[in-house]
Amino acid sequence: MPRFSVIVPVHKVQGFLRECFDSALSQSFADIEVIAVDDASPDHSGRIIDEYAARDSRLVPLHHTDNLGVGRSRNDGAERATGDYLLFLDGDDTIAPGSLEALDTRLKQDGDPDILYFDHVRTYWWDTTEKSLFGELLASAGTDVFAITDRPEFLKLFAMTSNRVYRRDFYQDNGFLFDDGIYEDALVSYKTMLTATRISCTDRVCLQYRQRRSGASTRSPGREHFVIFEQYSKLFAFLGGKEHLDALRPQIFERAASHILFCLNNPDRIPLPLRREFLNRAVKWYRAHAPAGFVPTAELRPLAHGGYLRMRLAERYQAAQRNAAKRRRKVRQAWSGWAKSAFYRFQLRRPVDPNLAVYAAYWDRGMLCNPAAIYRKARELAPHIRGVWVVRKSDADRVPAGVEYVIPGTKRYWKAMARAKYLVNNVNFANTVIKRPGTVHVQTHHGTPLKKMGIDQQRYPASTNGMSFRKLLDRVDRWDFSISANPHSSEVWERVYPSSFRQLESGYPRNDVYFTAGAAGVDAARAALGIAPRQTAILYAPTMRDYQKGYVPRIDLARVCRELGPDFVLLTRVHYFHAGDDTIQELHDQGLIIDVSRHPSVEELCLAADALVTDYSSIMFDYANLDRPIVIHADDWPVYRASRGVYFDLLSGTPGETPGPVSTSDAQLIDIFRGGSWRGTRSKELRAAFRTRFCAYDDGRAAERVVRRVFLGEPGLIPVTPLADRTPAPSPAEITGRSLVPAPGEPTDREAVSR
Repeated sequence: MPRFSVIVPVHKVQGFLRECFDSALSQSFADIEVIAVDDASPDHSGRIIDEYAARDSRLVPLHHTDNLGVGRSRNDGAERATGDYLLFLDGDDTIAPGSLEALDTRLKQDGDPDILYFDHVRTYWWDTTEKSLFGELLASAGTDVFAITDRPEFLKLFAMTSNRVYRRDFYQDNGFLFDDGIYEDALVSYKTMLTATRISCTDRVCLQYRQRRSGASTRSPGREHFVIFEQYSKLFAFLGGKEHLDALRPQIFERAASHILFCLNNPDRIPLPLRREFLNRAVKWYRAHAPAGFVPTAELRPLAHGGYLRMRLAERYQAAQRNAAKRRRKVRQAWSGWAKSAFYRFQLRRPVDPNLAVYAAYWDRGMLCNPAAIYRKARELAPHIRGVWVVRKSDADRVPAGVEYVIPGTKRYWKAMARAKYLVNNVNFANTVIKRPGTVHVQTHHGTPLKKMGIDQQRYPASTNGMSFRKLLDRVDRWDFSISANPHSSEVWERVYPSSFRQLESGYPRNDVYFTAGAAGVDAARAALGIAPRQTAILYAPTMRDYQKGYVPRIDLARVCRELGPDFVLLTRVHYFHAGDDTIQELHDQGLIIDVSRHPSVEELCLAADALVTDYSSIMFDYANLDRPIVIHADDWPVYRASRGVYFDLLSGTPGETPGPVSTSDAQLIDIFRGGSWRGTRSKELRAAFRTRFCAYDDGRAAERVVRRVFLGEPGLIPVTPLADRTPAPSPAEITGRSLVPAPGEPTDREAVSR
């Protein structure tokens, strides 16, 4: 029998669940079970639960076939529990390191009380923590073990589920159950506290309580918050006939009434149109349950006297004062751009064009990436949609003939941005773009995340370059759809871009070509680059370094080319921030490499290449769709990981993390190709696991899925073809008959990961 049963209700928390499980299963005190209850979560939460259960027998998976609610999930977990103590932990919260060991020690010291309360901190999306208000109160208990009638001041403790442990026998013998709906935790919190005869406290912070920006039920405004009246009515029904608790009624009532008033004053819970109705219900509830002789505080007078009009007048006066000051500031800031903004505001008053879509990619660099693939498919499947691209003036000459475009800042640009129903981008549109009601913003992204993204970057200042995360999330709030290529991306996008967008697990449209190009497409790509049929083409595509300025070579390209010989050709594509570097241009002019840094289509480069060499670029995830060799050259991994942050250890050699052989020096890289391990058995095994994890949705129909769902409004998505049934474009070696299998006598089990 374990000491602790940690019960985790799970619904739509895929972006946070791994951290939650890790915080429990990595505790120094290991005598635990984690009961994870998948409440028919529509995301990847259920798969994550089963993944953890498969590798740690202490995690017990339970799966609901229907969505029954968080209360039922907690109840089912408590019924299944076998531990001495129950700890209810939400799937987006974490247990602080060392907590369970400290709690076990304290429980033994206190003779196993009914309830042990502990402290918590709030963690916010902007990477700060905030102490709770209850540290001093918890510390004041010292080593006492008491009933609430002895220490009624502890009724002020935060009425939540996760800041205490319950002795399982006490909890189950008294038949405690969570109700359906929100605020069920407050009802159970007070019932258990009022029933317990042996309570103890510690001021140790054991819970890291995540204050989510979006997704939490208590931050979703609407009528469902009216259930708070029912929950607290049940609490007072519970008090009926318990004369020994009568002295506590005024304090319990004050706590409940304050909670109700807090909801009333919180627009994230009660929106303005519902405030009058909510207050009227609150006044009735107040009058029905107020103890005889209760004297309301100044805070509670609106409930005691029903002063809605007086309260609204005071609020409106204060809001008018704030808004006037804000308007004065905005007028001063906007005066310089008045003419353009006036034209834009005029266009915003005109009707939305239901057949207009605006596309952009890479900060308006041209017709590229996922938006380009969606644009082409929309012309085929939704020809009524007029597509217009936003392209910088310096890149306008690269726009294909027949493609309509606008230059940023022009009147045509502002008109298109104001009138378009659909806006598609692989980054974000400018802060000045306003999200109109009825418009649809599609964020396609432009890679699978290895490096930290979004709000996760807050801990890595070298990567932010003064980024305002609040402005970032203002832009994120415009998204309606976020495209994902694999479950890993879905988990990350949900967590690092906290907002209310819908995940569109379609695959990356730009990767469709890897399944549709065929041999003709491969031959055409190689011919355009001047690659001889018998040459082995290596695409070298390093990414930028946030901790460095300018292009810093990671490989002695001249040496690599000389030692590999004329049978190999190196296609070099540095990050577009560094395209045009003199060093690369000089090597190109000498005929040692082919500089493809400015090539308009990275997809064509991938089709032409027999193998990919990269470091931390997301190109590795896309190239894996072709099932061709990938080599990682990472000479600065410790520095990159520390300065930028990563989601997994690319160099670990673990299947699913490392896509192929790894080098950390020129000599190792040369040996990988000359020795043959780049195309050996181990390389193939690693690549297969990598494809399984990161190529889950790419099957050649991603763009079609997006167009049908977004532009044509079709429900659901076209089913994804199983990985085993997909046929990527043939490799150049397959087309020409060159052998990429090891030669006779060549080792096939060479260690693929070199350190």
